[in-house]
Amino acid sequence: MHTRPVRDIVRHQRIFTITPDTTVRTAAVMMKEFGVGSLMVTAGDRLTGIFTERDALFRVLAGGLDPTRTTVEQVMTPDPLTVTPDCMVLNALHRMHDGGFRHMPVVEDGRPVGMVSIRDAVGPELATLERELDEKEALAEILA
Repeated sequence: MHTRPVRDIVRHQRIFTITPDTTVRTAAVMMKEFGVGSLMVTAGDRLTGIFTERDALFRVLAGGLDPTRTTVEQVMTPDPLTVTPDCMVLNALHRMHDGGFRHMPVVEDGRPVGMVSIRDAVGPELATLERELDEKEALAEILA
């Protein structure tokens, strides 16, 4: 089975980062402007967290927080799981599925170099992931 490395997805990506003290409102405006569902949170050039549309919805809006006063540091996912550019896309998809999230930062030496998302999973990886998840469920039922 052929699969692409994550490097092929992030090669020409623009990297979108914010600092921990960015307000949720500013982050949400940036996400809308850039057409992305997540932003990497950095301190210096190091990844410290990820802020996603789910964070904005569940932790801020549903949590009754004021997006103009709440910083992303207060509601982000700190130290998120990451992959390297050499990771295979299918492996990244499995990690995202198992973790229940849709975005995964791509880092080299702790520095963000891109973001892989579920919607990047077009082509053979998606079909393979679906087949492997079906097999995993069937095995779990047999072992239960």
